[in-house]
Amino acid sequence: MKPENYMLLAIEEAKKATEHGDVPIGCIVVSESKVVAKQHNKVELLSDSTAHAEILAIREAQKAVGYKHLLSCQMYVTLEPCSMCAGAIVLSRLEKLHIAASDPKTGACGSLLNIVENSSLNHNCIVDFGLYEMESSELIRDFFKKIRERNGRRN
Repeated sequence: MKPENYMLLAIEEAKKATEHGDVPIGCIVVSESKVVAKQHNKVELLSDSTAHAEILAIREAQKAVGYKHLLSCQMYVTLEPCSMCAGAIVLSRLEKLHIAASDPKTGACGSLLNIVENSSLNHNCIVDFGLYEMESSELIRDFFKKIRERNGRRN
């Protein structure tokens, strides 16, 4: 499967998050061309501030590969991971991270901070930005636009 197909799976996963009021972020973990984890944000659903798509996908992938380190795995995520998720990516030793859209407010993989490529840490992750950036950004924009409209604000 091509990288584009994996990111499309992540986008489909992101759309599921809106069904239960969560920010539409989706994440896929691939090992040796096989999807070993598919998750989306479940913060609201589980009432758990750590239930980000990346954290849930890392846990699922670790179970699938049977080891805490995901050395030969790649992650596809629709929005740049926050500092918590970036730390988990480093600790789980993912090989490569594909990010659709950057997050200038909380992104910790190159925008605001760069945890995953920090040479002071014991592991670094290769990062690739921009695959289906517009589609992923649009999901986030539409989600927050609907919330503002529901709350009586237009912008």
